[in-house]
This record gives sequence, structure tokens and C-alpha cells, in this order.
Amino acid sequence: MPKTPQKTPLWKWFARGALIMLGAVIAAYGLEAILIPNQVSDGGVTGLSIVGSQLFGFPLGLLIAILNIPFVFLGYKQIGKSFALYSVLGIATLAVSTSLMHHVPTIIHGDTLLVTVVGGIILGFGMGLALRNGGALDGIDMLAVLLSRKIPFGTSDLILFLNVFVFAIVSTVFGLQGAFLSAIAYYIATKVIHIVEEGLSGSKEYRIITSQPEDMVETIRDRLGRGATFNVVQGAYSNEEFREIKCIINRLEDSKMKEIILEIDPKAFVTVYEVSEVRGGNFSKRNIH
Repeated sequence: MPKTPQKTPLWKWFARGALIMLGAVIAAYGLEAILIPNQVSDGGVTGLSIVGSQLFGFPLGLLIAILNIPFVFLGYKQIGKSFALYSVLGIATLAVSTSLMHHVPTIIHGDTLLVTVVGGIILGFGMGLALRNGGALDGIDMLAVLLSRKIPFGTSDLILFLNVFVFAIVSTVFGLQGAFLSAIAYYIATKVIHIVEEGLSGSKEYRIITSQPEDMVETIRDRLGRGATFNVVQGAYSNEEFREIKCIINRLEDSKMKEIILEIDPKAFVTVYEVSEVRGGNFSKRNIH
């Protein structure tokens, strides 16, 4: 009989909610204490909210809450109820926090490079913390996911296109320089989001086709303390069968893995993939000394 799925403990739900709220507060601080006072915006729905606030004088928090409503509904339809609920919590916290921090002292003034870098890092850290725990603070990604299913473009291409449109609107308020700085800050924020979501360590998956698979696996086990698996693959041209080695390592072991491959079989065919997360199985590394 199949096992009954285990329910997520209640404390984990509350912990995720608390971390999403913390991420929203951090993102709000990046906006109100660094970016907005220096005429720099964000991308996505938050960027449009900043423009609307500057043009019409509406509270930024109110616009963030209202403009994200249709995107939260998209998240509910496309991703699920828990994601939508967490996103509501995060967006509501972001909206309230921007209102409370509206008069917070600006910590950086005038230095455009420092503004974009520090502001992008703080904003990205806050948004990444929310995404890592199952919520979102901006709805433009949900729109891009939906559009990618309707038209022949990838999600990342659509996010880029939608944000070009946003920054064009930003330029009408903050000028061309402000729009360029906003784009730079947004780019930095997306890179930080990626790091926060997936961690600094990360892993790599090596797939190796070699004439000496047993020696390769044994050396990897002895020198790296890592196990490996075999997949039987067949050449499309020669119809010859090979044993493909698959091994997952952390980034610190990357150079050593390359040394092993070069030593055992310099002509080995090697492909390397980025792995964002590894769970279960026997990935734990054994001591080699």
C-alpha cells in the first residue's frame, strides 16, 4: 500500500510565514531607505507602483496591494493555494512596511553606483527570502509564467520584455538615467534572489562517458568520497553501448574532479550541470582520510 503523505507541521507553516514577512520588511527598507529617495525604481509591479505613487501621490503601499491582486489570483490558479496565501502575506507586509518606512532616513545619498549595488542587494535579499519560503512579493513573474504557455516565448524572455516596458514608464518619472539605474538595481536584485533561493554552495552533476568507467568510479570514490551511478547509453551513429557515469559533487570538489577525469581518461566525454538542490538518497560524503 502507498504511504500516506505526511502533513507539514504547523510550526513550519508559521516559520515560513515569519520569514516571508521578514523578507518583505527587508525589501521595503531597500526601497524606502535607498532606492526611491535616490530616484531609482524597481522592476515589475513594484516599479509600476512607484511610478504611480510619484505621478498621482497615492501611497506606495496601497498601489502595491491593489496592483498585485490580479497576479495573486494567477498564482492561485497556476501554482496553488499555499503559494497564493503566502504571497498575500508577503505583499501585504511589503505594502504596510513601505507605508511605515516612508520617512525613514536615507542611508546613501548621491553615489549612484553605491545606491544601485546596495539597494539591489537589500531588495534582492528580501525578495529571495520570500521566494525561498514559498511566497512572492511581486506578481510579474506569475504573469510571465501564464503568458509563456500561450505564446512561443520562454518565461525569462517574457520577464525581460515586461520589465523593459516597466523601465520605459519609469523613465517618464525618474528620467533616462533613473531608468538605467533602476534596470541595473533590478539586475543585481535578480542575481541576489538566485543566490538566496539556491544557496552559495550549490552542487554540480557530472556525466562522464569514458573507456575506463570502473577505474573512474573507483578513483572518484577513493579521492572524493563520492558514490556514482551508471546509465547505459547508446551512440546514435555507431550504435555502440557505453556506461555513462553520473556523479554529484559540491563546488569545492569541482577542480579535483576535473583532475581525476584528466588523469584517468583525457579523452572522456564530459557534461556538467548546475544542481540547485539535492535531497534524499545517499548524497552524504564519506571521509577519505
